[in-house]
Amino acid sequence: MASTHSDVSVEVTEPPASATDNAATPTLAPENPIKDRRRQRLLCRLQRMTSSSSLSRVGRTRSASAPYGSRTNLSCVSLGPTASGSVTPAYFSSGNGSFSSSQSPESVPIEGTEAPLAPRKPTNLSSTVLTPTTACLPSDVTVLRPRSRASRKRLYDLWSEMPDEVRIQIFSYLKPKELVRVSRVSKEFHKFCFDGQLWTSFDASEFYSEIPAGSLANIIASAGPFIKNLNLRGCLQVEHYKRAEVLVTACQNLANVSLEGCRNFQRSTLHNLVRSNNRLVNLNLASMTAVTNSTCKIISQHCRQLESLNLSWCKHMDAKGIKMVVLGCPKLTDLRAGEIKGFDSIEVAKAIFETNNLERLVLSGCADLTDDGLRTMVHGLNPEIDILTDKPIVPPRKLRHLDLSRCSQLTDRGVKALGHLVPDLEGLQLNGCMELTDTALEPILASTPQLSHLELEELSELTNDILSKHLAIAPCAAKLQHLSVSYCENLGDAGLLPVLKNCVDLKSVDMDNTRAGDLVLAEAAAMVRSRAARTTVRDHQPRVGLKLVVFDCSLVTWTGIREIMSWNSEVRHASGSLPTYPTEVIGLKCYFGWQQTVEQHMQRVLRGDFSAAARLERKWADYMQAVEEAGTAGAGLRRRRRRAREAQLLHANEEEGGAGGLGRRRARTMAASCTVM
Repeated sequence: MASTHSDVSVEVTEPPASATDNAATPTLAPENPIKDRRRQRLLCRLQRMTSSSSLSRVGRTRSASAPYGSRTNLSCVSLGPTASGSVTPAYFSSGNGSFSSSQSPESVPIEGTEAPLAPRKPTNLSSTVLTPTTACLPSDVTVLRPRSRASRKRLYDLWSEMPDEVRIQIFSYLKPKELVRVSRVSKEFHKFCFDGQLWTSFDASEFYSEIPAGSLANIIASAGPFIKNLNLRGCLQVEHYKRAEVLVTACQNLANVSLEGCRNFQRSTLHNLVRSNNRLVNLNLASMTAVTNSTCKIISQHCRQLESLNLSWCKHMDAKGIKMVVLGCPKLTDLRAGEIKGFDSIEVAKAIFETNNLERLVLSGCADLTDDGLRTMVHGLNPEIDILTDKPIVPPRKLRHLDLSRCSQLTDRGVKALGHLVPDLEGLQLNGCMELTDTALEPILASTPQLSHLELEELSELTNDILSKHLAIAPCAAKLQHLSVSYCENLGDAGLLPVLKNCVDLKSVDMDNTRAGDLVLAEAAAMVRSRAARTTVRDHQPRVGLKLVVFDCSLVTWTGIREIMSWNSEVRHASGSLPTYPTEVIGLKCYFGWQQTVEQHMQRVLRGDFSAAARLERKWADYMQAVEEAGTAGAGLRRRRRRAREAQLLHANEEEGGAGGLGRRRARTMAASCTVM
C-alpha cells in the first residue's frame, strides 16, 4: 500500500452494465458525498468491532438480527493481505441480492490506492447467522496482544527469597508466648518458630500460670537440646515424674537454671539434671524440698564451673552441704543460704575462710550463726595479731555484699571483726540484729570506702553519734545511695541532718518510726536543690531522684510535707531570663491521712503541670492552717471553724478537679461532713 491509515475508507459503487456503457458513459461523482463518508466510517467501526478476539474468547454469540433491517446481514470486513501483497476488502451480503454469491461484483476502490483490489468471495455465507472470523491488519501495523498466564512475570516472593538467617533474626524479636502462637500459621512458620537458635533462653516465669503442663513439656522437648538459660520459677506444672524426665532428657546443655518454687520436683530427677549438665554456671534451687546434702555433694562433684548458687529456704539440708559446695566449686563467688541451719559449725566457717572466693554471701535468717562462726569466716582460726594495731594479719576478704539480717545471736564482738578486712564491701545488711550498738559499726564505716547500701533497721541501741560522728565523715559518705534506719527509735534530727548534708548522692532514705522532724525534710529538699540541674523546657517531665519514707514519725508535721511539695512544684522566674523548672523531685511516703494529697500532687508534677501542683499545694496548706486554727479555743472559734470548712471545700474541689480545676466536684454535704485528713 502506498500509505497507511488508521481508518480505512471503503467506497462501494454499482457494477457497470457492460464495457461499452462504461466507455460511453463517464463516471459521475456521488450526489451526496457526506452520506458516503459517514457510511465508510460506519464500515470501519464495524470492522474493528468484529475483528476483536475477545468476543470469541468469552464465548459470546453474535446477534441474529441485522442492525439495519430484518432482511440484511453484515459480514466481516477482512483486511488480510493476499498473495500479491494487497489488501482484500469485504463486502456486504444482503437478502435483496445486491451482492449475492451468484453475482460477480467488481473491485471496490479504496482511497489512497492506485488500482482496485480483487474482491474476496465469501463461502458458505448464511443470510441469518454470521461466522466470526479474524480480521487481519497490514503487516506494518504492530498489534499488542494480551500476555497469557504462562508468559506473565512471576511476582517476587520476598519471604521465600529471604535467607534463613534473616528470617530467624525476625522471629528472634518475639517472646516465647508469641512464638508458640505464630507457629500455628503454617508448617513453614512452625519450622522456624521452633528453631534451636530462638530457644537458647527459655523463661517461663511470665506465663507459667497460663500454659498447660503438656504444652510446656512439648516445648521443652522440642527446644531442649538448644536451651542454655532455663527459668522455670514457680512452674508447678513440672510435678509429674514423666514431665520432669522429659526435662532431664532434653536439656543437657544448660548454663543457667532457676527451679525456684518447684516444690514437687522429685529428688532423683533433680540429681539426674545436675549430673547431665556439668557446665552449669548459675543454679537457683531456692525453696525446693528435693534439695538435701546429697544434692550438694553431687553439685560439688559435677559442677566445677559453678559461680552462683542459691539454696535459701531448703529445709532438708544444713551447713554441711554448704561446706561441700564451697570446697568443690573453686569458681563459686555468689552463695545464698538464707535460713539454713548448722552455721554454728566452725568447720563450715573455716572452709569459707580458706577458699576466700565469695563476693556475695547471704546468711539472712540463719539463727544458728554465732560470733565465733562469723569471726572464723573473717579471721580464721588462731590468726597472728599485729601488736601495734591489734588486728589479725590475714588476707582481706573479697566480699562485696554481706547480708546478716535476722541473725539474732550476733553481737558487737562478731560484727566488729569485719572492720578493716572487707575493703571492697558495697552492701551491708544488719536488719534485726538487735544486740548491735555503735561499737560494732564504727570500724566498718571507717574502712569501707565503697559502701553504697547500708540497712540498719530495728537496731534500737543505735544513737545519733554513729550517724553524725562516723557515717557523715566516713570515706563512703560521698558514695552512699541507700540508707535504712527504720525503727531506730533513738535516731533523730541530730544524727540525720549531718548525713543529708554530706551524703549528697543519696537516692533513698527510710526513716519511718524514728524521731526525725521537719528539719530533716527541709534539709533533704535543700540537698536535692543543690545537686539537681534545672531546665527552661516547659514540657520537661522531671524524675524522682530521692525517695523518703517518714510515716509514723511523730515529729513530722504538715509544714515539713509542704516544704517537699513546694520544692517539687517550684518554678523560678529570674529577671531577664526564661523561667526554669526542676528536673529532679522528691518522692515522699508519709502519714496515711496526707498520702492521698501527696500522691495527687506528685502526679501533677511528673506530668509537668507545675501550675496545678502549686495550686493544690497552696490550697492544701490553707486548709491545714484553717484546721489548726479551728482547734484553738477562745474568741472567734465559730469564725475559724467556718474558714476551715471553706478551705476544706476548696481543697476537695482542687483534688477532684485535676490540673485545671475541672471535672466532677464533690457534693457539698459530703465535703462538709467528711474530712480528708
